[in-house]
Amino acid sequence: MKTKKNTIGWISIGIAVASAVGIFFIPSYRLWFLIVLIANILVSMLFKKRYDKPALTVCRLLVGGLFIFSSFTKGVDPLGTKYKMLDYFAAYHIEWLNETTMVLAVLMILAEFLIGICLLTNVCPKIATVGGALFMLLFTTVTLFDALYDMVPDCGCFGTAVKMTNWQTFYKNLVIDAVLLPLVLNIKLIQCRLHPRLQFAIGLFYALLFTGFEIYNYRHLPVIDFMNWKVGKQMNEKNDQEQQIYLTFKNKETGKTQEYLSSNYPWNDSVWMSQWEFVDQRVEGGNSFLGFSALDEDGDDVTDMILNTKNLMMFTSHDMSKITDKEWNKIKDITWTAGQRGYDVIWVTASPQEYVEELQAQYPFVNEVYYGDELEIKTIVRFNPGLILLDEGLVVDKWSAVDFKKVWARM
Repeated sequence: MKTKKNTIGWISIGIAVASAVGIFFIPSYRLWFLIVLIANILVSMLFKKRYDKPALTVCRLLVGGLFIFSSFTKGVDPLGTKYKMLDYFAAYHIEWLNETTMVLAVLMILAEFLIGICLLTNVCPKIATVGGALFMLLFTTVTLFDALYDMVPDCGCFGTAVKMTNWQTFYKNLVIDAVLLPLVLNIKLIQCRLHPRLQFAIGLFYALLFTGFEIYNYRHLPVIDFMNWKVGKQMNEKNDQEQQIYLTFKNKETGKTQEYLSSNYPWNDSVWMSQWEFVDQRVEGGNSFLGFSALDEDGDDVTDMILNTKNLMMFTSHDMSKITDKEWNKIKDITWTAGQRGYDVIWVTASPQEYVEELQAQYPFVNEVYYGDELEIKTIVRFNPGLILLDEGLVVDKWSAVDFKKVWARM
């Protein structure tokens, strides 16, 4: 009887893992995977004692590994998680939390990492199991609503490292639920022989280490860049087919969506921009990875010019009003030195043209400014402001404002 019970437990784990592979690679069979996963979860609830300790250990390692991977892909880019949380707050009409988004993002990623590392190393495993269950209850519910109503186009569960559709994300969470549930139902069998105080000390060490990792990535840009504008990427590879980028915006009051060609949406209409928010983009033809367009003050597309200029220093800012006096002083020095050494210096911003003109009166060295979409600018350099060095479309290097002093080594 014991052998049969153990066999059933291992079969259940195998079904969950196979479902995860199928969800990612065979999305057309999502209904069948959904039926199998729900059945697997129900069986786990009805026959919770079918898992022995080795099977529970495998469940613990699988869940721990997934939580660590998920937290790492977000922790390497905490600003990206902040932006995604802002999308969720807008979708659920809880914008009053916006001012706390950065802190909430750091804490959420940290909690996810602690759950994962504690499960993986079997430190405070019962607390980690309960924490994982609460996380998955929230995530599974939210991603179900995303899948049904498309409230947020991309949940950002794995940061920018892995892109999944909303249905794939929901199924992925069901897979985690199927592996996590046996741990919850058999939590008394999960034990750690270390003294509770030692477990707490180890957990605190993990927390401090990962918090430092998040803060570093926030201030100095991601140590691993999963976005398009990574160092070494050629952004203007030749393609005979002309690229068209279409942007979709949603009215904040009515919920109505409208799609525009990137060069045609009313970016310079401040009233319109206050009423509509970006939700998605799609690309037809050309280089699908580009995801970038810039316009001059007359609305003419200057993207090709930017991506074909040699030795180009491009400052980026999705909101120039947030640039501090100290940062402006650094920008002034870089702009002057770059000009002396043969570099062209430009700006790409999402700030209103009227505000930029006011800044130019105050800071005359900001003399060549182009305009782009806020989301696109945030993917070029995460920090506001940022600086990227391009050489005929090749991303040579990039810096956050914190590291502007390192720019001199490149000049």
